[in-house]
Amino acid sequence: MAKELKGADVLALGFMTFAFFLGAGNMIFPPLAGLQSAGDLSSSIVGFLMTAVGLPLLTIIAVALAGGGLETLSKVLPKGLSLALCIAIYLILGPFFATPRTGLVAYKLGFSPFISNPDWLTQALYSLGFFALTFYLAIRPGKLLSVVGKVITPVLLVLLAAIAVMLVFHPLGEMGSSNAAWHKAPFAKGFLEGYMTMDTLGALLFGLVIVNALKSRGVEDRKAQFRYLCMAGAMAATGLALVYITLFFLGATSGHLVTNPKDGADVLVPAIEALFGPAGLYLLATVVTLACLTTAVGLTSSCAEYFNAALGLNLKLVAAVVATGSALVANVGLSQLIAISVPVLFFVYPVAIALVALRLLAGVVGHKRWGQQLVVGITAFFALFDGLKAAGLPVPEQWLSHLPFFEDGLGWLVPTAAALVVMSMFRRAEAVRSEVLN
Repeated sequence: MAKELKGADVLALGFMTFAFFLGAGNMIFPPLAGLQSAGDLSSSIVGFLMTAVGLPLLTIIAVALAGGGLETLSKVLPKGLSLALCIAIYLILGPFFATPRTGLVAYKLGFSPFISNPDWLTQALYSLGFFALTFYLAIRPGKLLSVVGKVITPVLLVLLAAIAVMLVFHPLGEMGSSNAAWHKAPFAKGFLEGYMTMDTLGALLFGLVIVNALKSRGVEDRKAQFRYLCMAGAMAATGLALVYITLFFLGATSGHLVTNPKDGADVLVPAIEALFGPAGLYLLATVVTLACLTTAVGLTSSCAEYFNAALGLNLKLVAAVVATGSALVANVGLSQLIAISVPVLFFVYPVAIALVALRLLAGVVGHKRWGQQLVVGITAFFALFDGLKAAGLPVPEQWLSHLPFFEDGLGWLVPTAAALVVMSMFRRAEAVRSEVLN
């Protein structure tokens, strides 16, 4: 008989999953997006939730179905390309973008509001200390992660619930208006803004971590693992959706508090201070710093374990390289790091989405490797142009402009959908042919 978890264990698993995802990007992107799309809030929220909540949940389900994470899903590709994709995504989530961002957000929300003259030196020193602690905890994850579900996540949920209640009974102000870019295509902008949380990429790593956590509790049955993983993913997705909606409304009603914000932290800090006074900033700083540290430790540990398993590199050495690289990259500044990461995510995210879609739709599109590689290849081809365009580099717009949604940064969407339809038609034709022959 398959081992069953108690209700408290399932709840703790859901909290742990929520904590894995709730990090830097989840706190800073919704407030700024809400401020910029206030006049078209509903459409922008729906678009954002699709990529920041829906896709991570589907990715966790795909991981559960596949019985493995990124390495398993990417096996549809040739071995060299699969390895290259895995390395690229681990580097993006490691020292290149996601992990440095945790230190930057912790600095902007948890330290700089309390010092009179924050400058490059204070940021450098903070980054050094933050990632030194990250390294220490990453090679001893039980020191921090054991309290994630019991302490950090509940406190953060209480704070976010308090924000939601205050917004209902004491709103910051009237809804503002959308800027030109958001008003033109609020759904598409929200969809692309959801990329920036990097949660779909994170789900490719964290899904396997959750499976391993279930195994450590004695849950070895694949069906039971699938059920519990889906339950944990659903709880995390519900929590994330409520967080995002709350922070969107926070941004949409705080237009009178900020002028030309560079990033979401510039919106979140004055809004929290207006709602709760100085005490709110101290609570926000404590919880966000712990949440960012938790995410940094999880990402650093995941990178170290992957490169140790895939390339035989020393685990502690990889963790040290990731922490050191993250400390260096963190000093480029939050808004600059976000700007650099956009073109990369415009290319990598659609490829990850295609891999997840192939796993979820395997019963419809079949398991032909050449067909799966065709779908991923078509996605990567058109996503590359989206990435180049986002980077401001020249692309052949004379023919790309005919693609639906290309102007919105989603030129890959229709070609990928068409490739999946062709694959499903081919599989159906093969099934009919087999029935006729038999």
